Amino acid sequence: MTHHHFYHIGFGRDDLGLAPPTIALLSGDPERARLIAQNYLQDVVKLSENRGLNSYVGRLANGCSVLSATSGMGAPSLSIVVNELVQVGIRQIIRIGTCGSIQPYVPVGTLVISSAALCRQGAANDIAPMEYPATADPFLTVALVKAARELEIEHYLGITASVDTFYEGQERTDSANPFLLRSLQGITEEYRRLNVLNYEMECGTLFKMAGVYGFAAACVCGVVAQRTLGEDIILEQKDVAVNNAIAVAVRGLESFE
Repeated sequence: MTHHHFYHIGFGRDDLGLAPPTIALLSGDPERARLIAQNYLQDVVKLSENRGLNSYVGRLANGCSVLSATSGMGAPSLSIVVNELVQVGIRQIIRIGTCGSIQPYVPVGTLVISSAALCRQGAANDIAPMEYPATADPFLTVALVKAARELEIEHYLGITASVDTFYEGQERTDSANPFLLRSLQGITEEYRRLNVLNYEMECGTLFKMAGVYGFAAACVCGVVAQRTLGEDIILEQKDVAVNNAIAVAVRGLESFE
C-alpha cells in the first residue's frame, strides 16, 4: 500500500514526504481547503485536486506538518475521504464547516464547537449501529475551546444535529419540496427543546468513524443561518464566521501539539 494512490483522494503515503502529517484540517468546500493552505501553512505542496477533493500538505508556524483536505458535501462523501485519509496515516481530524443555529441565543457569525452529535445519517449506520455514540475527542475539543477563548471569538459548545439533507432533513420548506414527511414536521423545535445547538451534515459520521477506526476527531463550524428567524443563509456574515472557524482550528492544533 506504500506506493498506492488512493482512488478518491488522489494521493498516497509516499506523496506526504519524509515527515508525513498525522493531522488533517477537513473542509467540505475545496476553496476553503485551498484558503487554509494558502493563508495558514508554509512550504505548501498541492497533493491532488482529484474530483474537487483538493488536498494540500504544509507546515504550521510551529513546524507541525498538516494536511488541508476536502471532504465534499455530506456524510457519504466524507466517509470515503476519511477512510482513505486514515489509510495514509492521519490520526487527528478537525472538521471546519458551516452550520445553521437552531437556538435563539446562538447568533449568525459565531462558532459552534461540537461536543457530540445527534447522528441521523445513513452513512454512519454502515459503520456502526445507530446506538453507537457520536462523540468528539475531548482533548481536541478542549483545545478548540481554549483557542476560541484566547482569540476572543464568540463560541458555543454543545450537541449538533448531524443530518443527511440540507432541505428536508433540516425542516426547510422553502424548496422544491415544501411537503415534508410527518416525521420531520416539527423536528427543529423538538431538537431545540433537547438543547441541540445547530444543524450540519457531516460531523456525526466523522465522530462515529473516529470511534470505530481509532482516531481523534473534532468539529468547529461557523454559524451562517439562524433558523429561529428564517431558512436563508446570511451571506454577509459567512466569511467572518468561516475565517474565525479556521483561526480557531489552527490555534487549537498549535496548542494540541
